[in-house]
Amino acid sequence: MSQRIDLNADLGEHPNADLDQHIMPYISSCNVACGGHIGDETSVRQTILLAKKYGIAVGAHPSYPDRAHFGRKIMQIQPQQLAESISEQIALVKRLCSEEGVDLHHVKPHGALYNHAASEQFISELILNVIIEAAPGAYWMGLAQSESAQVAQKEGYPFISEGFADRKYESNGSLRSRTKEGAVLNPNEIVQQVEELVINQRVFAEDWIQLEIQSICLHGDTAGAVTLAKEIKHHLGAKGIQIIAV
Repeated sequence: MSQRIDLNADLGEHPNADLDQHIMPYISSCNVACGGHIGDETSVRQTILLAKKYGIAVGAHPSYPDRAHFGRKIMQIQPQQLAESISEQIALVKRLCSEEGVDLHHVKPHGALYNHAASEQFISELILNVIIEAAPGAYWMGLAQSESAQVAQKEGYPFISEGFADRKYESNGSLRSRTKEGAVLNPNEIVQQVEELVINQRVFAEDWIQLEIQSICLHGDTAGAVTLAKEIKHHLGAKGIQIIAV
């Protein structure tokens, strides 16, 4: 059992900016939307400053350049165009981090880009090449035991294996599509899944799947996210587990 775990949230992408500030005290890292699915220079800087205030590790959260679908659909786009878009998104966060005296800790793809990379070696390799070019030294955060994890391991690149507090898993270890019923768990299921992931290093799909993770994601747009983050931190703390960035 791990005695520490990172708890991350996707921020800078919510109409109610107060949500970010309220969830910050309970997490240890954040993934900042940087213009692909939502966000601009103002929102990125605001989120970085909040993270700095609360001592939260900052990550870039690039996506397919598809605001119309919030980055949740795979785009038919030329690889070079995709690489350029991801690079530009990361560069925005990196520049603003530098201006505010904050380190860029990691890069975590968003939505369809994240899931596409988790199942496709080519997309994972493209993302890794961009990270090496645009943010050398930053961790790459991705789905545990996925193609992304395998590509990172093969290249010897530092990778944060991620599990999800609020999403249903399929039997192959992938996340259930949001288009399917039951893809997002209810509050009682969320706390239970976090305990299983962190303490027992497993998650239930059709059967138990063993997963070794270093970070748990709680989506900010999950109903009651702030309350859930507080409950997760309290629940794990009671079992002697610290919430701390990798």
